[in-house]
Amino acid sequence: MLPELLLDARLELGEGPAWDAQAGNLYFVDIHTGDLHLFHPADGMRRTVNLGEPLGCAVPSRSGYLLLALRSGFATLDLNSPLLPEEEPGVRPLVDPESHLPGNRFNDGKCDPRGRFLAGTMDDAEQEASGSLYSYAPGGALKTLLTGLRISNGLTWSPDSQTFYFIDTPTRLVMAYDYDLDTGSIDRPRPILHIPEEIGWPDGMTSDMEGMLWVALWGGGMVTRWNPVTGQMLAAYPLPARNVTSCIFGGADLTDLYITSARKGMTAAQLEEAPLSGGLFCIRTEVRGMPTFAFDG
Repeated sequence: MLPELLLDARLELGEGPAWDAQAGNLYFVDIHTGDLHLFHPADGMRRTVNLGEPLGCAVPSRSGYLLLALRSGFATLDLNSPLLPEEEPGVRPLVDPESHLPGNRFNDGKCDPRGRFLAGTMDDAEQEASGSLYSYAPGGALKTLLTGLRISNGLTWSPDSQTFYFIDTPTRLVMAYDYDLDTGSIDRPRPILHIPEEIGWPDGMTSDMEGMLWVALWGGGMVTRWNPVTGQMLAAYPLPARNVTSCIFGGADLTDLYITSARKGMTAAQLEEAPLSGGLFCIRTEVRGMPTFAFDG
């Protein structure tokens, strides 16, 4: 299973891939530039929308719009609304949980199987443990699940939805929590994986229907597959990119693993060695992945 370059996008901080099964679209972001990218693998159609501020992630909703985690908080975006070229995209703010923390921004996020949007924040300077993990419910209720985070990353669930997995990158740990689907609450935190320093930093993450975890490695140039029960790394898939940031399953059978990467912080020598850093890649796997859950609104 060799990686295929889909787009030589040269993203500064490519992140947050999300698969829209209904539309057959892949969404991903370039965080600091505030660019939302839409890619339709079936025909190669591509569209970019600039939101005018840092954009941590975007997820589809069951009603057809997108839910955004911007520096200024949660918002919606209707990509289907008719716009003249000089008009701004139709962004509608919802709630800003961190208006008192101007140095913070949103980073990674996903919806749970019941359609809640979980998204985490971080200090943009990567110095303070000022980040939190929030859960935004379809009715508008906002809940804080975790605090004291450095770099909120890597959210995913087990196939039975009873376990939530989460990464705070500097800890090098993948944490597991009991997850209550009815309330959206987490409980009983426990470390299940420790990512060794020599292979990179744990970044974005997804899971497959066999219950295994796929972890992208910043600075490690690869995506890895792990058994969360035994802690064993089952496979490693090198990519021609230094900073591999996140991954998600998509395609008609949810067997295509879409992978984002970044050029942020790379020296000229590193870029010469890995010029495809910042690209969008795909690995055609032999396992079926967990779906991208949509916001229930």
